[in-house]
Order: sequence, then structure tokens, then C-alpha cells
Amino acid sequence: MSAEATRLIELIDDAARQLTEAGVSYGHGTTNAFDEAAWLVLWRLGLPLDTPLDGPESAADLPVQGTQREQVAALVRERIDTRKPAAYLTHEAWLQGVPFYVDERAIVPRSLIGELLAHPELGGGIDPWLGAHTARVLDLCTGNGSLAVLAAMVYPDVTVDAADISADALAVARINVDRHALQDRIRLIESDSLASVPDRYDLILCNPPYVNAGSMAALPAEYQAEPSLALAGGADGMDFVRQLLREVPAHLQPEGVLVLEIGNERTHFESAFPALEAVWLDTSAGDDQVLLLTRDALHAWQNAQPAQKETP
Repeated sequence: MSAEATRLIELIDDAARQLTEAGVSYGHGTTNAFDEAAWLVLWRLGLPLDTPLDGPESAADLPVQGTQREQVAALVRERIDTRKPAAYLTHEAWLQGVPFYVDERAIVPRSLIGELLAHPELGGGIDPWLGAHTARVLDLCTGNGSLAVLAAMVYPDVTVDAADISADALAVARINVDRHALQDRIRLIESDSLASVPDRYDLILCNPPYVNAGSMAALPAEYQAEPSLALAGGADGMDFVRQLLREVPAHLQPEGVLVLEIGNERTHFESAFPALEAVWLDTSAGDDQVLLLTRDALHAWQNAQPAQKETP
């Protein structure tokens, strides 16, 4: 290795040190400084993100020359100065091993529902609630379309609708649907919740805006770089969910189910819907962030609600 070259692992370690000293936040594909640094360095050098950095096939000692070092340094500095998630700088994010295009028009894909689609053995998963009747799937609040794409890949015999209120987000979703050649099986719909969704479904997936107001105010800059429309859920995080649960039974087939992600808002969810019989699904983040609701459970909950008095 020439005197002017730097080992790949040294570049990554130095980038991780800078990220740590700058106090950046993670959670958009990585959880720590080293993994974030490896992502940035490998991407900037045009190397696969799964390039081994230890073991017999390690690329740790790969020499990196001056110009490439400068390009890496500029990208790391941009990550620190802008506080944008790395996915917005690289325009690529991965969910369950599948690559997706992303930019600031949509949040960075990270839904735990992706785990349940890709790994049906987790916590009983979604599959036991489905059957041979399953033909139509809706991904509501689709964002960049990642869950719709995963669903189409996992269930090759179904058709998928992907709906979002944001035309900008749907433009990003279009890029991903085309990228994975799923134009014939995924339909994009601009819709405020279910207002413009015409059909009934066997499975509805929804990762809605659910962050409560207090948490929104405290979000790190990386999360504030994302569209607030896709995150903010009102005072208790349940504004969108309230509307959804009123409307969704009419869009479910008799044996249909809704799989809903609510993040760290289980306490607020149970406070808002105390009589609703939910099935909580195990994920890598625990059993309190994703739930499943049957059409029957939703109907029972609706029928148990006190009749609203008419305004004189």
C-alpha cells in the first residue's frame, strides 16, 4: 500500500469517531456510529454495503487513495452538518434486504411490519390470519412504497394497492414500484386515509403518523428532516388512527384483517380504544408496537361505542 493510501477500516473508524463526537442520531437503517460510518464510506466508494470487514474475505485493508478519501470526508461532513439521515444523502435505504430509493419527499423506510412480511414465523406472524381467500392487499400510508413492494414479493398471487395522502410520497413510491418491475401488480392511489380507496381487502397494512405531540417536539434533527405529515399524530398520537378505525371495517372483506404499527404509543392506543380486542404481534422491538385487528373485532368495538347525541 502506498504511503498516500489509507486502509478502508481506518476510514470507517475515523468516520465513526467523527459521528460520535458530533452527537448525530441514528435509527434510519443503523443504530450506532460504526454501522452508519460503514454505510457512508462503502457507498461513497461504490462498494457493496455487505462488504466484509473481518474474516478471511475481509476488505478491511483495501487501500483508499487521496481523492476517494476526500470524497468520503465530504460525505461524512455533510452528514454531520445537515443532520440528514444517511438514506437521504445516498438516496437508498434497505428494508428486509430489499433496496429502495428514497429522498426527502418520503420518510425513510423502517417499518416493523416489514419483518412480519418477510419472516412469517415471527410471533405467529400475519400468515395464520390469512388464507387461500387472500387476493387483495392495501398498504395505507405507503410512503416510498416499501411495504407494498414487500407484500407483492411475499404474496406473488395477490394484487396490491398503495395509498398515501402525499402526491410527493407517491412519486417516490412510483420509482420503487418501477424499480422492482411490479407495475402490473401494484396500483398507487392518492387518498386522504381511505377516502379515495374504492375496494375491500383481505389484508390492510398501515404504518400511520402516530408520534404524539410531546415526542414530536423532542425528535432529533434527523427525524425532523422527514416529512412531519408522515410522523405527527396529534396530542396523543392517535388522531389518524381514530379516523382509520371508524372507516376501515367497510374496506375489509369478512375475514379481512388490519395490521397496524403504532411504535411506542401502546399506552396511548389502549387509552384511546380500551374496549378494542387487539392481537399484539412479536417483532424485534418487542410485542407492543404492531397489532392486528380483525373485522369482527372492529365491528364489536364499534357496536359497543355509546351513541353520539345529536347537536340541537
